[in-house]
Amino acid sequence: MKREYSKHETDYIKKYQDEGYTDNYLFDGGCLMDTETKYKYQPDEIYIVAQHRYEGMSDPDDMSILYIIETKDQRKGTHLLGYGPTADLEEAEFFKDIPKVNYTKNSDINELT
Repeated sequence: MKREYSKHETDYIKKYQDEGYTDNYLFDGGCLMDTETKYKYQPDEIYIVAQHRYEGMSDPDDMSILYIIETKDQRKGTHLLGYGPTADLEEAEFFKDIPKVNYTKNSDINELT
């Protein structure tokens, strides 16, 4: 695995916000909702530009994935997904349902610098 930029999600969120990924998305009612427009996206309307995985140093249950997202209508933002034993299974399934062709080549955590 290549070296990560940061050990904290907030550092990457700030970095991507500076690059124009300013929208925030929440999982709501089986969809990913843009908190500003309230539009609810289906899995095939989401494109994953990058993803960064984190594991808590002091608490192994503190695990998350930061998704860098573009949408079918060209909005750009981030979503933080908890995973592991306390994960929301419906939310995790939503991300599994995003078509593989909607993931950029560099979205693989192992390909990131």
